[in-house]
Amino acid sequence: MYKPVFKKREFIVFRHFLRKGYSLFACLKREVLISVLSVATLSATKATGISDETWRVDSTKANKEVWLDDVAVTGSRAPLTKSQAARMVTVLSREDIAQAPVQSINDLLKYAVGVDVRQRGAIGSQTDISVRGGTQEQITILLNGINICDPQTAHNVLDLPMQLSEIVRIEVLEGPAGRVYGTSSLVGAINIVTVSEWNREGNSKNLDLNLEGGSFGYVKAGLVSAVSSSSSRHSLSGSYARSDGFSRAANGRLNTDVNSSKAFYQGSYDDEQVRLSWHLGLADKGWGSSTFYASPAWQADDQYQHTAKIFSAIQGENKRGAIHFQPAIYWNQNRDRYEGYRGKPDMMKYNYNRCDIYGLKLNSYFDWSAGRTAFGAELRNEDLVSGNLGEPLSQTHHISGTDRDYTLGVNRTNISAHLEHNILLNRLTLSAGFIAAKSSWSNMNMSIYPGIDASYRLDNRWKIFASYNSSLRLPSFTEMYYKLQGYAASPHLKPEEMRAIEAGIQYHSPALATKVTAYHHHGRDMIDWIMDTSLGDQAVWRSVNHTKINSIGMEASVSIDFKRLPHFRSPLSSLHCSYSYIDQDKDLEPNMVSQYALEYLKHKLVVNTQLDILHRLSLGLNFRWQDRTGTYTNFKGEVCDYRPFALLDARLNWTTERYILYAEANNLLDNRSYVDYGNVPQPGIWLTVGAKWRFSF
Repeated sequence: MYKPVFKKREFIVFRHFLRKGYSLFACLKREVLISVLSVATLSATKATGISDETWRVDSTKANKEVWLDDVAVTGSRAPLTKSQAARMVTVLSREDIAQAPVQSINDLLKYAVGVDVRQRGAIGSQTDISVRGGTQEQITILLNGINICDPQTAHNVLDLPMQLSEIVRIEVLEGPAGRVYGTSSLVGAINIVTVSEWNREGNSKNLDLNLEGGSFGYVKAGLVSAVSSSSSRHSLSGSYARSDGFSRAANGRLNTDVNSSKAFYQGSYDDEQVRLSWHLGLADKGWGSSTFYASPAWQADDQYQHTAKIFSAIQGENKRGAIHFQPAIYWNQNRDRYEGYRGKPDMMKYNYNRCDIYGLKLNSYFDWSAGRTAFGAELRNEDLVSGNLGEPLSQTHHISGTDRDYTLGVNRTNISAHLEHNILLNRLTLSAGFIAAKSSWSNMNMSIYPGIDASYRLDNRWKIFASYNSSLRLPSFTEMYYKLQGYAASPHLKPEEMRAIEAGIQYHSPALATKVTAYHHHGRDMIDWIMDTSLGDQAVWRSVNHTKINSIGMEASVSIDFKRLPHFRSPLSSLHCSYSYIDQDKDLEPNMVSQYALEYLKHKLVVNTQLDILHRLSLGLNFRWQDRTGTYTNFKGEVCDYRPFALLDARLNWTTERYILYAEANNLLDNRSYVDYGNVPQPGIWLTVGAKWRFSF
């Protein structure tokens, strides 16, 4: 699933050089290795502040035949080549995305072994995403390097405006990442990159059309149009999807239906002086929430939710000068309406929320004799107005389209600054730094969270790595103020804190890649919803700070590209197998049930394989087996253990230069008994057929 894509690049040969800032190499904005044989240049796509620069050279792989990853991705503030990077990042490439039998990013992330995807609704209607035993609130989600997390709740963070075909890659960084991605990245971060390179040789126009349909009344139509020239690129997309849903409430009405509309515009400009990129996205979605938020005390089975989101950002970078400045400014808005009883506001008033997030950030770096240093800061304001969350407002705000007002709200400003230094030796890379963070909400003092990463290249194929990192997360507004049916939040929650150590070894060759990682996480003041079941009908979920959680885990993966094995003749094209294990040692008192922190994937096994059946016909099989630790209380008041389950997905592709025809089957073995989330039913087999066309002008 994560096999690299290899491309040959043009060779550049130099026989004399200087290590001066004004030298020819610095003007080229390239790192080169002096060699009589050759030097290969690596072309990489840039995600500001996260991924590598547009031109980089991997100086550890200068052989007669040079194999380079298509994209260089780092886990540091300063851009480094992938072989130099001290911290490992999992990458889902464009090829992986195209071959996966999925209809949403939520579904795609199920195949990342370190990611826990807890699905409530199908086709991405609602999914909780977490990493390494954490909760969905403890990771940072980024769009082209911009933090798009909603401080109200993380349940809907992946209501994104783009289509799967527009994603260049998805980067997953596991473990605390405060000094790289900022606050909220307590146990990891996921960066979704849509900014791609364009044809610099001349003008081009493309139009992509996608139509698909399937089980339970599922229909989707999408369109992507792109125009590019030698210095700029613009693309505009739109899509609509709907489904009748797969289950019904007690009143006979379908209660898992979905309607979703999206629009996304992005542009970029690149010349010898600067690089600019920007995006504007809209996402509107409504879905039947079935029993998503039901509890033994409130067994509602016909809930409904609607969200509307705006995403906007402008980013830039200078390409000349001793210091590289990478500024960004962004605004995201999240609106939602929650109906405890669908279409019946007289039984329970609808919950309305609007959250505006404004941000300004700067990342900078420069090279000097001691290495590469990065520094910067971010100012982020989070403003919520609500009908049920927060403190009373001094001035109310009207809720558009209703006869009600926003009467409550919360506002906080988060300030952070980071400093990082990278030492690049022949085989050794050291990356160390810290983030200093402060929030106006809690009147917390400026707190510092350090981290250090190290990697050593044994040779061109073997690498060992180790790291220590720390981070924090502020509580969400829902964790602080939600006090409705069956829930009682606390506004006095403290920030969560995490410290972690990690070590591993990696092997990489054209045909074989393998990695083994072990880690230990120590969290304190962890936030969770717990329930005392001994209270019977009076039991409610309460948000609290737990004292400590210790997690020990390991991950292992192996990928084989059979097409690169000499003299290998078989329909089998590739095979990827990965496994993760986690153990947490925190216990609750008798009769206490946890909603999040004590429910984690103890075991997860993922196997992906691709078969080339005919010249144009290919088959992808994706298998998942997982065993979750934890319990849930069913509607009868019985405490139930989560049971292991296995799911098999498949995708059949017929591929030509102009069009692709495909058929997908999710849950191919029609497993109807598995429980991904307590008291939330899941569909059986889901069939989808579709077609994609590309028109060039």
